[in-house]
Amino acid sequence: MTTLNERYHYGIEMKLVSVDEGIVGYRDDSLETVKRNSSFYHLPLHILSYKELFQWTMDDVVRVSGLKNSCTFCGVFRRHALERGALHVGANKIVTGHNCDDMAETVLMNFFRADAPRLARCTTATLSEGSLSRVKPLKYAYEKEIVLYAHFKRLDYFTTECTYSKDAFRGTARQLLKDLESIRPRCIADIVHSGEQTTVKGTFAQTVQEAKPCERCGHVASQRLCRACVLLESLNKPQGGVAST
Repeated sequence: MTTLNERYHYGIEMKLVSVDEGIVGYRDDSLETVKRNSSFYHLPLHILSYKELFQWTMDDVVRVSGLKNSCTFCGVFRRHALERGALHVGANKIVTGHNCDDMAETVLMNFFRADAPRLARCTTATLSEGSLSRVKPLKYAYEKEIVLYAHFKRLDYFTTECTYSKDAFRGTARQLLKDLESIRPRCIADIVHSGEQTTVKGTFAQTVQEAKPCERCGHVASQRLCRACVLLESLNKPQGGVAST
């Protein structure tokens, strides 16, 4: 994006926002890659941590809630942290690196959960959810294509899989996707296109509620409390609650 911005004079002011989830042996290494890229491309970097925002690291969360719930907590906390960070640096758009494989996994997960509202919007390339629009420019790029491009262009990148992903629900969806791809190589893109054709009607459409400030933290929410505060409430119970995936 930096190269395109310079080559075509888009005039976009870009800043990096990175989130430290607190996963020892994984995130600390990837953050070093982010810092090197920040220096190389002369982009200001703002780092937020789960510990700073929520007083919990993901390692702590997993010890309390178990491996199966790790992606539930991390996904909600990460979205919350990214929006906080983007607002802090004065951004009006959040650009993420979600690729075609990521999108297909999310479609499968929402389908298996029978989560029709999320299934209908999870493949959107630009999403006006919350106070900042989200953009996914790599939506149609396969993960392997991105890695090969980065390798042959000698870009500084980090590809190690999250320590907890294989034991979480997303890990199951990822493995299923790999099995399907070995039978039908186009299945990843086909699943994403299927998600794009999904529409919500009737009672499911009525479940999508207007956004409003969370009563506890002020973040955007559809209920009285945002999802991050609901999950924190379950974690902070004396015996440690467990969220549903």
